[in-house]
Amino acid sequence: MPTPVAVAIELTADERARLESWARRRSSAQALALRSRIVLLAAEGLKNTEIAERLGIDHATARKWRSRFAERRLEGVLDEPRPGRPRTITAASRLVVSGTPSLTLASVVDATASAGLVGMVG
Repeated sequence: MPTPVAVAIELTADERARLESWARRRSSAQALALRSRIVLLAAEGLKNTEIAERLGIDHATARKWRSRFAERRLEGVLDEPRPGRPRTITAASRLVVSGTPSLTLASVVDATASAGLVGMVG
């Protein structure tokens, strides 16, 4: 049985710019950055095995993200909702306290009030 040929990836200027941004931005999730690099290398004409060697991943991973991008374009490399119970604390309602030498109940209450989170519990 012949080996299937990887689908060719051609990027628009906008797609390339977005993928390059995701690949190099420090604030991007590492998984998204890796997927972006896979697609960018695929667009350069590299085979899945070459992409895998260059990025230190399994060739099946390169094949998966190349195929997803070919089917759904940029939407294909974004995270999909996970199965299971939805989060009860959303990213918007999190209170992150870092670098605080002493955390008191009063400081937490003040911070939640200033973030508009008072009365959201329960």
